Amino acid sequence: MFIRQKTFKNKDGSTRTYLQLVESVRQGGRVRQRVVATLGRLEDLQDGRLDALIESLTRFSQSSWRRLEEQAERLNVRWSKQWGPALIFERLWREAELDKAFEALLQDRQLAFDVAEAVFTMVLNRLTDPCSKRGLVRQWLQGVYRPQAEQLELHHYYRALDVLAEHKEAIEDRLFARARDLFWAEVDVVLWDTTSSYFEGRGPEGLAAYGYSRDKRPDRPQLVVGVLMTRDGYPIAHEVFPGDTADKATVETVLDALKRRFHLRRVIFVADRGMVSRQILWAIEEAGMEYIVGMPLRRHREAEAVLSQPGRYRVIDEQLRIKQVIHQGQRYILCHNPLQAEHDRQAREAVLAPLKQRIERGQAKELLRNRLMARYLKALPQGALVVDADVLKRAARYDGKYLLRTNTDLDPEAVVRAYKDLWRVERAFRTLKSALDLRPMFHWTERRVRGHVMVCFLALVLESLLLRKLRQQNPEASYEDVMSHLAQLHAVAVELDGETYLTRTELVGQAYEAFKAVGLRPPARVQPMPRPATTPAG
Repeated sequence: MFIRQKTFKNKDGSTRTYLQLVESVRQGGRVRQRVVATLGRLEDLQDGRLDALIESLTRFSQSSWRRLEEQAERLNVRWSKQWGPALIFERLWREAELDKAFEALLQDRQLAFDVAEAVFTMVLNRLTDPCSKRGLVRQWLQGVYRPQAEQLELHHYYRALDVLAEHKEAIEDRLFARARDLFWAEVDVVLWDTTSSYFEGRGPEGLAAYGYSRDKRPDRPQLVVGVLMTRDGYPIAHEVFPGDTADKATVETVLDALKRRFHLRRVIFVADRGMVSRQILWAIEEAGMEYIVGMPLRRHREAEAVLSQPGRYRVIDEQLRIKQVIHQGQRYILCHNPLQAEHDRQAREAVLAPLKQRIERGQAKELLRNRLMARYLKALPQGALVVDADVLKRAARYDGKYLLRTNTDLDPEAVVRAYKDLWRVERAFRTLKSALDLRPMFHWTERRVRGHVMVCFLALVLESLLLRKLRQQNPEASYEDVMSHLAQLHAVAVELDGETYLTRTELVGQAYEAFKAVGLRPPARVQPMPRPATTPAG
């Protein structure tokens, strides 16, 4: 079979041409041509329908790979680079109006590089594959499609850190105002927590210091970072402290920030047990704010009196029973989780079982060096060791319980719910190993370190925005899976017949959930290669 053109003459003298699919057949000893199908007028088929027909027919050909090989000789794949995360987070960057923030803050300065682009590129690196600034330029950017960053050099990123340190509060203030317009009408509960991160090296004098290390590296100098967040996990501001700063001392700084920078009609300050002291609670009240704080139940001298107060628990659900107690003019909420209580009991029994066996064998004395087991032991007058029944009884009273103190007039259940929102902050600090991952931290000046932490904070802001949108779009979507699938979306540069085109790989898994959540259409499958970026001024 073959294709034949058939031309007919119209009455007005013009012609029309058709494409026909023809086969040769033998009839009566002679070979004749028989029209199998008329495909259509040639001028109509040349608008792309003929190409589509050829492509469709190729799928049924056993030698299609040969035609593909012939086409491949005309096609040259120049590179393939990760694209997905940059598309999503650039959309969120603009929605948060961070591009406009830098434009406004730097409008009077003449800079020979794009500061906003340098900051966004560092933030994107934090969100995907954190590395040093030198590694960002030399390795990471080589595998990421970000043409806007092609004109940036290593010293531009360092200078951008200086700008961030200089304008930290102004950027945070603009972010807060923008987020309040977008997401909520009034902020009434703020959460505060801190973390630490150690330096690779000595660190800057006055900031790097030895202190309690949450990274289990007391041998390294560190800094302390605190983040202020709304009750639904959106970062408002952050502060950087020397590494030997106690949690209690950080609260005074954040109280000042709340009064001076954020004009909030009502603030309920929520903090965990490690920050509680009489001085801190007094400072909160002096600042005209309310608080909900966790109390150290076993070490709080008034806890026993609160536990002994009569009254029935109110059942909230299978994991929460609460009871309000007024003691010496202070308002407490005693909380009891039956499931946690059973877990605590079983954990204690797991310690006691081998302890009792060692006592029976006369091997208990060597356990006095084990603090976990020693607290359950009591020495008799003759020197023998036994399990202390009074200690066990007191321990059982604490099973599944925690104590809150507040000066608010909120319903007890609302108090507990607000305190439980603190887990969002704790989750954010678990995320410190990704979005707010301070390491690797090789900067030697305080300004550069503060700029580096600001990059990490902005990464946390963008991650929080994406998490919020994913929850609204599809509560079942996993952030980790979305990020993993986004990373598989690549930009691919191909050259065909001397022309270069930008193509993309297919969306896989939950990658489309991210595009849908942020209201962004995936890029076209094929498009002309954009022109190289020019060096911007400003």
